[in-house]
Amino acid sequence: MKLVKPKKNLGQHFLTDLNIAKAIADTVDACPDIPVLEVGPGMGVLTQYLKTKDRKVRVVEIDSESVAFLHENFSFMSEDILGEDFLRMDLNKVFDGQPFVLTGNYPYDISSQIFFKMLDNKELIPCCTGMIQREVALRIASQPGNKAYGILSVLIQAWYNVEYLFTVDENVFNPPPKVKSAVIRMTRNDVMDLGCDEKLFKRLVKTVFNQRRKMLRVSMKQMFPGVKASEEFMTGELMTKRPEQLSIQQFIELTNLTEAELIKVGLIQK
Repeated sequence: MKLVKPKKNLGQHFLTDLNIAKAIADTVDACPDIPVLEVGPGMGVLTQYLKTKDRKVRVVEIDSESVAFLHENFSFMSEDILGEDFLRMDLNKVFDGQPFVLTGNYPYDISSQIFFKMLDNKELIPCCTGMIQREVALRIASQPGNKAYGILSVLIQAWYNVEYLFTVDENVFNPPPKVKSAVIRMTRNDVMDLGCDEKLFKRLVKTVFNQRRKMLRVSMKQMFPGVKASEEFMTGELMTKRPEQLSIQQFIELTNLTEAELIKVGLIQK
């Protein structure tokens, strides 16, 4: 069967270096004894090494041409080739509610959406590895005080330990992307409860980073539409900082302070 033609609209950049494919496959070894779901296998360059692992492997692919290629060349795993959109899947059904490792050479344009879905299913995904745009990987792994530190850094690091593993050059792909790539691994930490309202935490983090250059006393006004927060709240110590200066623990503290203030001004019920 002829090779699959990369499709720009799907953000396909097929990895051609087998050594790198094997190295990515080996990142799942940090979380043994559970199945693996690979997103966007394309022509199976990573799949062939994942299949050498002593565990169940399934792949999910939205591109019908790639699905046909996989069925022809990986016929031995036909039942494990899922021709679906990962972002719309019910992940509880993939391995009958069993936890699994998520991995893949992720399409650049939806990698953030993939990781937001991972966060929504964190009880099912104790480990996530794979290759993404280097800039996004640096963002995810970034620490407070760094310009790359942002929404993804905070929301992911609240629940996962992040390892930036290695950088991948452009010339090992067909077609070569215009940016470098990187391989990362995210492993669930011990946090079972943030100690604050999770939905409010997520909303607050997104709100303040949308005005990342402004002090919190300015950006936090958006959390109080139509009303004025108290002077005591707005002049608190955290309000003199910019969002990139706050640790995850400080974001949790700010979420709890904000919840109390939202109750006080009548925007949410106790």
